[in-house]
Amino acid sequence: MKMKKIYLACLSLLMTAGLVKVNAQAPISYGVKAELNMSNFFLSDLDDYSSRMKVGPNLGGFMKIDLHENFAIQPEVSFFYRTSKIKEEDSPNDKFKQWGMAIPVYAIGQTELGNGRFYGGVGPFIGFGFDAKWKVENGEKIDLYKKVDGDKEMKRWDFGFGALLGYELSNKLQINAAYQVGVINQLDRLKDDAKVRSQAVSLGVGYRF
Repeated sequence: MKMKKIYLACLSLLMTAGLVKVNAQAPISYGVKAELNMSNFFLSDLDDYSSRMKVGPNLGGFMKIDLHENFAIQPEVSFFYRTSKIKEEDSPNDKFKQWGMAIPVYAIGQTELGNGRFYGGVGPFIGFGFDAKWKVENGEKIDLYKKVDGDKEMKRWDFGFGALLGYELSNKLQINAAYQVGVINQLDRLKDDAKVRSQAVSLGVGYRF
């Protein structure tokens, strides 16, 4: 049932991007982004654990569809490397590392400000993990996406909501800040006993062609 919800969410994002793209009256532009992210997890029913943010890079691009001088739709594709420390009580910090991608679709409000343009937006995102490892106290690296007895430690798919703030200079160089929070429990094997939800903050620059 949860997988069906994820597929429906993916379809909704693709339909949103497709519907706005077919509007021939809407100017469409493209851009690239390079960012630093800080990420960790919200933990529920894991009282002996804590999750602390660490830094990683994002690299991606976006398509901006200006439906009005003050409103736009902006689908993005971002490839990320995320790290965090997951600490168990009375033990050293264990390291979590993940490669993946996120596809947000933002509804953007924008206005001219000074010599540039200020904008902000909100919208859903879909995430997919390519690889995730957990390095524990003894140095062992656990593959969180590897199936053991039919279950994985962690799900590859994620879904949630994000917010975007930015300023575009007159030369189309952008300064961006974003926040994303997942609403899906990332645990697989232990999903009935505890909950782990993702969150990430990013700050970076972009350029719109």
